[in-house]
Amino acid sequence: MNIDELKNTWNEDRTEETPEISIEQRNKINLPLEKMRKNMRKEFWGIIVTFIFAFLVCSMCEPFKLQLYITVLIASMLIVTVFFFSKFFKIYNEISNPVLQTYDSLRDLVMQLTLNKQYYLSYYISFAPFLVCEILIVLEFIPWPKPLSEVKIATILISTVIGGLFLLYIVGKFWFQHYYGRYIKHIESLLEDLKR
Repeated sequence: MNIDELKNTWNEDRTEETPEISIEQRNKINLPLEKMRKNMRKEFWGIIVTFIFAFLVCSMCEPFKLQLYITVLIASMLIVTVFFFSKFFKIYNEISNPVLQTYDSLRDLVMQLTLNKQYYLSYYISFAPFLVCEILIVLEFIPWPKPLSEVKIATILISTVIGGLFLLYIVGKFWFQHYYGRYIKHIESLLEDLKR
């Protein structure tokens, strides 16, 4: 059997076709994708402004040791942010030019968006060590009327870390839901409609 006969046999055996996505359905999908892209752009520029502001404030800190600690902390946060935003940029590119011809391509897009949600929550949780460092810097450099006891320092540190982690998780979930989650649900409902 030659290669042409094998191709013909293969094409004849494929009885189940993947459903095509109509132009109307593509337009319904592109609207939430465009809103997600717009939110991603706003968030990107907001983060850039935040880091510029943080470095400017850091440059005014006194003494030099405090300035050094805060600069290293902010630079470390910037490295983590660059890593996660490189992941977000990949999904941004994928939703900028979606090739939504079939049900399978739409399902792949929904899987990418779900993966992006995990990256997003991981991004917020990854700031927990920075929260600990910030608290340590504050405890070290703020002049207290009377020195804090070790128990007080431990209590402040542990309660701030626990509260901070909880707050980071809640804020991350809320932020994602507000800016992206509702659009992902809309696309998932369109996927369910195509399934029927």
